[in-house]
This record gives sequence, C-alpha cells and structure tokens, in this order.
Amino acid sequence: MASSGKKKTTMAKLTRESRLRERRLDKKAKKDARKNAPAYDPDRPGDTLDAATGESAQPDAGQPAPEAVAQALADA
Repeated sequence: MASSGKKKTTMAKLTRESRLRERRLDKKAKKDARKNAPAYDPDRPGDTLDAATGESAQPDAGQPAPEAVAQALADA
C-alpha cells in the first residue's frame, strides 16, 4: 500500500513537540549541573557570619567595603 502523500501532523503539533523536547533538555541540563555542583559546606571559612548582624563577615567582591561607604558618606 502506498503512502497517501498527505502530511498528517500539523506544524503546530510539530512546534509543540520540539518545544517540549527543548524544555526537557534544559531541565536535564539544570539537574545535571546541580548534581555536579559542589555540595554546600557550612564549615567553609569564607561563609562565616557575623553573630551580631547575621551578615557575611567578608564583604562581597561586587560590593564596596563598609568602611569605603562610610568614608564616601563622610566626604559628601
């Protein structure tokens, strides 16, 4: 029996299926990244918290040190 030659799957269905495949691949990649990421270690020296404020004892690399902010405010 020969094929009818008519496409039986609509473009909308093909696009939905391809989006679903993409989402599944993205989800698997995220899951693998979480699995391969280093585990959280609360005893690391860089993660110490200041007991009085509850903030990190070491300033973030992207943020200025509190002393620099206080000096900038004093100069203004």
